[in-house]
Amino acid sequence: MQAFEWYSFLVYSNDAQETMIFHLEKLNKNERIDDLQYKGLKIIQDETGFCFGIDSVILSDFAKNIKNDATVVDLGTGTGIIGTLLCGKTYLKQVIGIEVQPEVVHMARKSIRLNNLEDRFQIINCDINDIFPKKILEKNKYDVVVTNPPYKEAGTGIINESSKKLISRHEITATLADFIKVAAGLLKHKGEFYIVHKPERIVDIITIMRENKIEPKELRIVYPRKEKDASLILVKGVKGGNKFTTIDRSLIIYEEDGSYTNDIKEIYND
Repeated sequence: MQAFEWYSFLVYSNDAQETMIFHLEKLNKNERIDDLQYKGLKIIQDETGFCFGIDSVILSDFAKNIKNDATVVDLGTGTGIIGTLLCGKTYLKQVIGIEVQPEVVHMARKSIRLNNLEDRFQIINCDINDIFPKKILEKNKYDVVVTNPPYKEAGTGIINESSKKLISRHEITATLADFIKVAAGLLKHKGEFYIVHKPERIVDIITIMRENKIEPKELRIVYPRKEKDASLILVKGVKGGNKFTTIDRSLIIYEEDGSYTNDIKEIYND
């Protein structure tokens, strides 16, 4: 991790000679550039806002087997971490990130330019519940929807004073049901849905998915350490899929000495 007031990066013009151009942008106060340690990808984050966690990294790996040339929507994209990693891990055609917070959108767009992903990754500033009423995206069009939504229901848990952290952690602007309902509307028939959430919401997740014609197909439970309670659940669903669900081998994050397990190291090195 390294912070700069100004940063520059290479972009390539569209002429036949692939002319190299240095682009200069300014980091806002409290912003930093984090090296994702994966294929040279980087993310700009606000130290006072909500920074991505390992859940987003694990989700991007869980969804890495999407088909080539897939069109992807990331609901609640935040810093753009999931879309950025999917661009590195897959041969997707396009990923569209939806984010309600304007200042986070501005920061995510800088990350896209920093990684030279403008041709594959775009961010739209809107509430997910406005996608269809305002005709922002078409229904039944996309191959994949991914989401790492807020985990806490409105009115529960510790309320953080930062509005950016509040919206990222609590269901303030949209509920779990909203995220899944919108995902179902975006997906084409047999399209794939990927979500990471807290294990205590698994009954809600599966119930709401089935209410919206997304059949749970694959589950993976994530544990911080052996002998500890589960901390995350990964779920893959297919719109219009048949009823058959598999449960993958559990994923453990840390060894007893605090180092990453081989499974997590493989995710970072894949």
